[in-house]
Amino acid sequence: MKKKLAVLGGAVSTLGLLGLYITNRFMYLPKKDEKDIYEREIQANRLVEREYNTLPKEEVTITSPFGYSINAVFITPYPEGKFMIFCHGVTENRWNSVKYMNLFLKRGFNAVIYDHRRHGESGGKSTSYGYYEKQDLKAVVDELIRREGEDIQFGIHGESMGAATLLLYAGSVEDRADFYIADCPYSDFGQQLTYRMSAEVKLPSKAVLPLINGMLKLREGYTLKDIAPLAVVDRIQKPVLFIHSADDDFILPRMTEELFQKKKGPKQLYMDFKGAHAQSYNDNPEKYEEVIDEFLQRFTGGGAS
Repeated sequence: MKKKLAVLGGAVSTLGLLGLYITNRFMYLPKKDEKDIYEREIQANRLVEREYNTLPKEEVTITSPFGYSINAVFITPYPEGKFMIFCHGVTENRWNSVKYMNLFLKRGFNAVIYDHRRHGESGGKSTSYGYYEKQDLKAVVDELIRREGEDIQFGIHGESMGAATLLLYAGSVEDRADFYIADCPYSDFGQQLTYRMSAEVKLPSKAVLPLINGMLKLREGYTLKDIAPLAVVDRIQKPVLFIHSADDDFILPRMTEELFQKKKGPKQLYMDFKGAHAQSYNDNPEKYEEVIDEFLQRFTGGGAS
């Protein structure tokens, strides 16, 4: 009996360590250095220091509902104008959003760029792939409304994890923006994790998902089903533009197709980019702007100024 208990105890301990290892891998995914991202964007001419520095702006500290600080920048070249909020992807920070910000500044929008929890200069101990980030996004929206009033018109753009975050926000927190642009989101983080584990660490992913769920619930208070935009996208009433590269092999384009199919009401899909994950704008900015203009003209009456 003692031997059986020892074996059982050893198996439980091994499973616990495996669950801890896997959850650590994605909760604490190494981030890119903030200075490196800044320099990368400058070298690619997507961030022009002189132009950025002359923009009227205010650095703002927003308190997350979970107690830490969210670092944001409100850029306001247009008094009483429309706004765009930008949500970056995992391992990135607000500097990665500047290229999208510039696109919308040309179209008469003011902008809010900010660092997700555990990224850039924001607080927060772990990355939750939209679970806590969606409430942080609401805090950013609330601050925008506090400053600009209830009648403010605004949209939200997100890339990768940022796209999944805005869909979770709109589908499960509040459908407050006037429109959304989701660039290469995952439809279900559990499915995405299964795909990446099979490609990277050769683990029997389906067998360990229950273990991951249990460990996530124990450590962070949520499970994988809580970070599945596919489960809530049909609740979004406002227009959504879905963008994905057909050649993306990190987050598969079928995930965006699933989201588009399930989304009810006004929506648009563009998947004819050719390139790596989250590179649609970088590889073809002219076409990206055309797609944005078509969407804005179709659903907001706006577009290139």
